[in-house]
Amino acid sequence: MLSGRCLATLALLALGAMAVPAHAATIQIVMENLVISPAEVSAKAGDTIEWVNKDVFAHTATAKNGDFDVTIAPKKTVKSVLTKAGTVDYYCRYHPNMKAVLTIAP
Repeated sequence: MLSGRCLATLALLALGAMAVPAHAATIQIVMENLVISPAEVSAKAGDTIEWVNKDVFAHTATAKNGDFDVTIAPKKTVKSVLTKAGTVDYYCRYHPNMKAVLTIAP
């Protein structure tokens, strides 16, 4: 028969196993041939965006509301962590026809 101390320890271990925190996701957004893909992305605050520029010239991911402004050199990848919830329209400052939307849940 298990002692009260052993039962309490087992109960705490079982509760700890159930309270595993969710891991943040990494979401890849690609800029290629003057197109942002995918054009609409859903994410959560705390997720990481991996901005991949496959073109031979620089791009930016510039939020219209000022939340972020990331410059991505040609053939490079840049990572940034989302910190604020909301729907953000963004574009490339160098190529304003490149537009997309990022929806960030809390």
